[in-house]
Amino acid sequence: MHPQVPYFSLSEQHQALKKDLLHAIEKTIDQNNFCLGPDVDAFETEFKPFSGTDFCVAMNSGTSALHIALLLHNIGPGDEVITTPFTFASTSWAISYVGAKPVYVDIEPNTYQIDPTKIEAAINSRTKAILPVHLYGHPCDMDAILAIADKHGLPVIEDAAQAHGAAYKGRIVGNLGRQSCFSFYPTKNLGACGEGGVLCTNQPDLARRAIALRNHGSYQRYHYEEVGYNYRMEGIQAAVLRVKLRHLNSWLEARRSHAEVYHQRLATLTSLGLILPQEQVWARSSWHLYVVRHPRRDALQQHLQDHGVGSAIHYPIPLHLQKCYEPLGYAPGSFPVAEQVARECLALPFYPEMTPTQIHRVCEVLQAYPA
Repeated sequence: MHPQVPYFSLSEQHQALKKDLLHAIEKTIDQNNFCLGPDVDAFETEFKPFSGTDFCVAMNSGTSALHIALLLHNIGPGDEVITTPFTFASTSWAISYVGAKPVYVDIEPNTYQIDPTKIEAAINSRTKAILPVHLYGHPCDMDAILAIADKHGLPVIEDAAQAHGAAYKGRIVGNLGRQSCFSFYPTKNLGACGEGGVLCTNQPDLARRAIALRNHGSYQRYHYEEVGYNYRMEGIQAAVLRVKLRHLNSWLEARRSHAEVYHQRLATLTSLGLILPQEQVWARSSWHLYVVRHPRRDALQQHLQDHGVGSAIHYPIPLHLQKCYEPLGYAPGSFPVAEQVARECLALPFYPEMTPTQIHRVCEVLQAYPA
C-alpha cells in the first residue's frame, strides 16, 4: 500500500501546541471573557507587526472584516468595486453585502493576481474602490494598483486573507492600501480553532468606526449612532490565536523551505506541461498554498489520489461564471486567463509540519505521471 500524504493536516500543529492551547482556553473560561475582552485586546496589539499598521480590529471572520472595510468608505447600492474573479467568494460577498456591484478584471498568467494593466479600463463614475486579493499568499503588484487608485481618487482595500507574513518590495502586506483584511479560518497560515478575522488600518478615524460597527454600531453601550453588526471576535479564538501567533514566523519559514524543495524536485517536469508557481523578484510570498497547473489537471489529480496523495482545487469556477452572479452579465470567455487557470490549477499537499519523506513521496508520484 502506498504511503498516505494528506493534502492538509492540523493534527500535528495542534498536538504540539495542545498544552499551551488548553491552558489559554482554560484561562479565558475561568475569567469568563467570551466576547471581545482582554485576549482580543492583546491579540490586536500582538498582530500589528504582521500587518505593519497602527490599528487592528479583530472580528469574527475575514468576510466580516471585508464587509466593514467597504462600509467605512460608505460604499452602497449603485456603486462598483473592482476586484478579481479568481479567488474565494468572500471578496465578492462583501461587495454584494453593501449592495454594490463587483466589477471583475482578468488576472496575470504568471502570478494569478489581478492584472493592473486591465484595471483602469474598468473604472467609471460609479467606481468607489479597488479590492485586490493577495492570492495563495503572493502579493499583488501594489505600486501599479496604487498609482491607478491615486490617479482616480479611489481607496485600495487589500484582501490579505491568505497573505499573513507576505511582503511587497520589502513592505509588509497589509500596510499598502487604505485598509487590509486578514482571515484566521483554521486552514490559514495563522488559523483559529474556528472562525476569526481582523481589519487593519493606519487611520484612527476608520479604526474607531470599525470598532463600533463590529459591536452593534455602539461607541457607548446602548447608544447607537448607526446600524451595526455582531462581528465581535470570541475571547477563546483570540486566546488560541495568541498562542499560535508566537509560532507564525517559524511556520512561514517552513512553508518557504517546503516550496523550495518542490521547486527543485519538480523543475524537470515543466517540459512535460507542469507549471510551477512563480515568486516575483519583488515579492516574498507567505506560501499559503503551493499551486501547480497542468493541462490535464483532473487526470493528474486522479493519479495523485490513486497513489495516496491528496490535493485540492482552489478555485474551479471563477466568480463571474457562478450562478449567483449571472445577473452581472459576464459569459465564458470574459476573462480568459482566469478561466484557463481555473481549469488547470491544482494545490499540492502543503503545510508547515510536512516531513521530507512526505514531500519526497508527492514528487515521486508526480514524476511517475505519464507524459
